[in-house]
Amino acid sequence: MTKAVPSVIEADQTPYEKIGGERAVRAICKRLYQLMDQLPEAKACRDVHPPSLRRAEEKLFEFMSGWLGGPQLYRRKYGHPRLRQRHFVAPIGNEETSGWLGCFHQAWNEVVPASPLADELAARIDALGWHMRNTTRKGGAQCPFTGQQTPSNNQAGCTR
Repeated sequence: MTKAVPSVIEADQTPYEKIGGERAVRAICKRLYQLMDQLPEAKACRDVHPPSLRRAEEKLFEFMSGWLGGPQLYRRKYGHPRLRQRHFVAPIGNEETSGWLGCFHQAWNEVVPASPLADELAARIDALGWHMRNTTRKGGAQCPFTGQQTPSNNQAGCTR
């Protein structure tokens, strides 16, 4: 018999509501893409995006809103997210993933107060981020938060 994984997500309020709703999710997405333009460690990730990041920012906001239990904006516009399939247009390896997660975590930490819920959600985003990889390169990538080398087959990612 397998044990259920304990969760800090309670049923009375969605994670979307608990982290601050639309205002917080917009702030996270805006900051993530600002950082992508600024941080040298995000260069590989930035290089697979178009010159303007506005559309990516809006799509991430729409996706994150629904993923966190808020309005299903992305699904209403585009249908099922099929995230990995939709990301096949760009080569995403360890360096791109680490860069995106680095920007995400910095934005997340600036907007969302530290809590067990924030840590759990960030860990879930890590797993999702590593799942987006669609190309392999030799060696791992350095986690921008722990400084540890991640293996080339890392599916768990790194956390703050």
